[in-house]
Amino acid sequence: MTGDRNRAIAYLLRNHGVLKGDVDKVLDVYFRQCAVSVTARDLSVMSATLANKGVNPLTGEQVASSYAVARTLSVMTSSGMYDSAGRWVYRVGIPAKSGVAGGIVASLPSQLGLGTYAPRIDDQGKSVRGLRTCKALSSHFGLHMLNRVGDVRTCIAASYDVGSVCSRRSRRPDELAILEAHHNECIVLELAGALSFGNVEYVSRRIHILQSQLSCLIVDFRRVSSLSEAASQLMAGVLDDLVTRRVDVVFSGIIKRTPLGDALTGWLGGKHGVRGIALLDEAIEWAEDRIIQRQGGHLDLQKPTLLAEQQLLTGLSQDELAALADLMAPRDYAAGDRLIVAGDPAASLLFVGSGVVSVRLPSGIRLATLSAGMAVGEMALLETHRSADVWADTAVTCLELSLANFAAFRERHPRAGKNVIANLARLLSKRLIIANNKIEALASY
Repeated sequence: MTGDRNRAIAYLLRNHGVLKGDVDKVLDVYFRQCAVSVTARDLSVMSATLANKGVNPLTGEQVASSYAVARTLSVMTSSGMYDSAGRWVYRVGIPAKSGVAGGIVASLPSQLGLGTYAPRIDDQGKSVRGLRTCKALSSHFGLHMLNRVGDVRTCIAASYDVGSVCSRRSRRPDELAILEAHHNECIVLELAGALSFGNVEYVSRRIHILQSQLSCLIVDFRRVSSLSEAASQLMAGVLDDLVTRRVDVVFSGIIKRTPLGDALTGWLGGKHGVRGIALLDEAIEWAEDRIIQRQGGHLDLQKPTLLAEQQLLTGLSQDELAALADLMAPRDYAAGDRLIVAGDPAASLLFVGSGVVSVRLPSGIRLATLSAGMAVGEMALLETHRSADVWADTAVTCLELSLANFAAFRERHPRAGKNVIANLARLLSKRLIIANNKIEALASY
């Protein structure tokens, strides 16, 4: 019967109090494990599972804890290749374990798992071809575990203020003036990838540089795949410091019922001054509202506006406004009503007198939010059919102007008609400038 050396080691370990229990039963389990028949593919799946934090990459099942995986890889690094472990780490640099049957398991955390089988072994009991294969792959692909393969700066996908990338909420001139003067008070950080301690440490340094001017910080997680425990603790410390400085902190893009979402949601629940908002655009809109309120602006969305305050009608005289008003029909909508249906013929435009409406694609994606003093359906002046839905977010009052009535108005008031078209051109130009600013801000990072 073989295994005399293993028996001797087992009793020596028991004598020093390392091995507990019946030595023969422990050895029986060990010998059975050594006798399991596996293929090279089986070895590669085992290795990939270790590289994947204990999650089987084929089934998605968590078969080993992160704690057990870390300790297993540590032993593989220090002694998995036995007497040549030091030489292996120096030349190959991948945690590995060899067997006298000719198999080798090599596992590089978060990158790959490798299994090789070739029965010819050297005088130390390791597969000759397996050793050469692992060494060649490590050298060719730069797989040594101490090679620096990432740049912590890539964890920030984009960074900008609300002046460069604003929300889809259309603002009144007085609100725009406040945001233009104070846009640098709110910074957005869009994070990406698997966040480790190093990544979050870099983020913390970026925040430290910006914090003197901040009144609001938005951190978007929609591209983040995971957050390590160390990174989470460091992030908590950074954000706690911001909260004590009376800076509003907003998390967006958190996907519920995911490990990352559950961790962040649970952490948010116990933090005063930190809030979660599902969509980044809604988070930016909330921050804009906060800036406006802090600077003495008013957000009375139900306050009615005069026809003369409509952006599309800027420059019209009182007589022209009165003539136009006679051609309009009042419309009232409850919250949740649809004012305009995508695909319908474009036969009129609506001037919002009070309330808030949202322009949305049929898929539900919000294109814009408009309030009193703004027109919806104004593209009817250029298009034959509606391109998006318009929904009432609150109770809404409008004045509807049919295209036929507008055509009659233009015949009687040609100057006013030209003003309206010129105002439309200016509004479309502003939207294009905003879109270009967003593209530039996101592409330049």
